Amino acid sequence: MKTVLLLRKSVLVSLSIFLFAMQTSFAQSYQALVFKSPTLKSGAALQKGAVYLFKEVSTGVDATISIDDLVNGATIKKIDDNSGGLGYTDAFQPEIQTGGLGESYAVFTIRFVNATNGNAVVMKSVNATALDIDGNATVKEFGEVNMNGGNATYMGNTLEILLKNVPVVNSIFNKFRADNILGREKSGIDTTAKGNMFTATKTDVSSFSVKYGATSITNSSTSRQFSMYMMGFQYPNQVTLPLKLISFAGMLQQSSVNLKWTTDAEKNVSHFVIEKGYDGKNFSDAATVFAFGNTNQEKDYSYTDNLGASKNSVIYYRLRCVDIDGKYTYSEVRVIRLGNTEYMTTVQAYPNPFMNELRITLPQAMQGKELKLELYNAGGQMVQSKRTAIASQTESLNTSGIERGFYVIRITS
Repeated sequence: MKTVLLLRKSVLVSLSIFLFAMQTSFAQSYQALVFKSPTLKSGAALQKGAVYLFKEVSTGVDATISIDDLVNGATIKKIDDNSGGLGYTDAFQPEIQTGGLGESYAVFTIRFVNATNGNAVVMKSVNATALDIDGNATVKEFGEVNMNGGNATYMGNTLEILLKNVPVVNSIFNKFRADNILGREKSGIDTTAKGNMFTATKTDVSSFSVKYGATSITNSSTSRQFSMYMMGFQYPNQVTLPLKLISFAGMLQQSSVNLKWTTDAEKNVSHFVIEKGYDGKNFSDAATVFAFGNTNQEKDYSYTDNLGASKNSVIYYRLRCVDIDGKYTYSEVRVIRLGNTEYMTTVQAYPNPFMNELRITLPQAMQGKELKLELYNAGGQMVQSKRTAIASQTESLNTSGIERGFYVIRITS
């Protein structure tokens, strides 16, 4: 059953969806940890010395997070901010207000305890990923993780952050710190923005410290949201990529498909090949668009594919980004659905039931606009969210980590 409710500034779409697959083995194998719904255990809320309890971060394991220090005027506005559809409900997401000129930050200690008796617990392995380390012209964020050793992974040679993880630094300080250096704000908190994140990993961890803050060149304060997602991620080696692709979208406009993409930090890029397919597996070359080649600025590209009297109900597009040496990388695949006028005027979600991915086909009026997609469980809790600056006709949500049940998708335009 589907209900479409038109609001003044948003479109709310409610769909009853049942998910069969239940991903219980992932948390056990990789010890992905869940931090949500904290309660104040002791001390004054949001002040130095306060201790918060997070129940069931893993099976039979609770965690406490203490505010150890607030430096150079930094204040904590929220201990775990999951409002507004930003970030991930399973992550530890403090909102911190900077103290003004120079470096200001908050220091936290995370401890793992037995959920029954409160005794210390040693986790077999911990992956602590600092997401969305961004900034602007006057304020640049940083994140630091101290597990007393371990190792760190991130996207190599990125322009966004500088990770101090060389062996001599690690052997002396036993910690990893990433500073934003480019000073560019990112929309929302997104695990696909790997250039703005790093993962610290260590075995046999009972506690570790986290330092979050920013460096400001002006004497003014601003609130920044941080996100520590206790999951591991694989990072591509940026050296092998011919460019940084910021976005790639496909919009259906009557009998044509308008493809738009934006790049950044192009280095020796030759051209883009637009590939087209009808089964999501096999693609053929449809067009070639030449690149600017070398630039540190964002560049916009577009291509219009006239479908004419196409008899296919679903069309798949992807970009092959080729550099002057012939090396290439692929974009994500964009899906266009045809043949049913209902797709032009209403929101469609499929497959239903779904497992690892939920696709949402948007009406023409919502394509090409900034959107926020949120997935709620039957209890009204948001379990997944995504923001997109330029919405494609079909967007997708990764649902591989959520439990089976009934869900509602909410889309705000």
